[in-house]
Amino acid sequence: MSEVLVTGLVIGESARWHDGRFWCSNWGAQEVLAVDTDGKREVMVRVPTTIPFSIDWLPDGRLLVVSGPEGLLLRQEASGDLVTHADLSSYGGLNEIVVDGRGNIYVNGGCDFHPASGERPGFIVLVTPDGAVRRVADELAFPNGMVVTPDNSTLVIAESFGGVLTAYDVADDGSLSNRRVWAPHPGDGMCMDESGAIWTPGWTEQGESACLRIAEGGEILETVPLEHAGFACTLGDGTLYMLTADWHMQESFESNLDRLLSTPTGRLLTHAVPTPKAGWP
Repeated sequence: MSEVLVTGLVIGESARWHDGRFWCSNWGAQEVLAVDTDGKREVMVRVPTTIPFSIDWLPDGRLLVVSGPEGLLLRQEASGDLVTHADLSSYGGLNEIVVDGRGNIYVNGGCDFHPASGERPGFIVLVTPDGAVRRVADELAFPNGMVVTPDNSTLVIAESFGGVLTAYDVADDGSLSNRRVWAPHPGDGMCMDESGAIWTPGWTEQGESACLRIAEGGEILETVPLEHAGFACTLGDGTLYMLTADWHMQESFESNLDRLLSTPTGRLLTHAVPTPKAGWP
């Protein structure tokens, strides 16, 4: 049974577990939040952007923020100020981020999707620890959440409009190759557990919102029903944390956002799970 830990979010995204607390981006409020296990929330930084924006950390503990519309990867300094870590604006709008165990930063974007034309403009950009930037994947259908396996050998990305979780082999230099279907399911912000399964928001066969635990190949191992649409999830301290909001799939993006800004319905839910988190983020 899921429990409500936090209410009043606009759209919670980019779910993370860090330093004993749950973290997320609160889209529409321009803030990065940290939440303790009692539900007490703290604004860790305000981000001067609209949506999307996402978060992860460098190996030295500094917070990274993807400022999506501006195409910037920002870094929070000890002063609390956000500075530019990498200017990725030449690649287009950005969405999600994951930093692997080597310190390689993967940022995806290009979420415009044109089913009628067959265009798949999504991409993944790599920022290496020495600051070099290069494109490492293309032709993705709305790239979304990403995970990297604990051994840094595989990256899995949700193609939300492609209806698949897509995997790549990761080379020592961070390059991606051997693209393949990891599971034939759409996804959003996601995480991996120690068994190698992935938790991600999705839909049941009956079309109902749920958080799904999926094995490589596509078997649904567990289903946690959700009242509203799921946007992201992560594991921490024996708990599955799930971000939801009353998003109406039949309405336009603009209509949904206007409604949620005026009446925030975003929530953080918790659900006890036995298998701990693994990999990155």
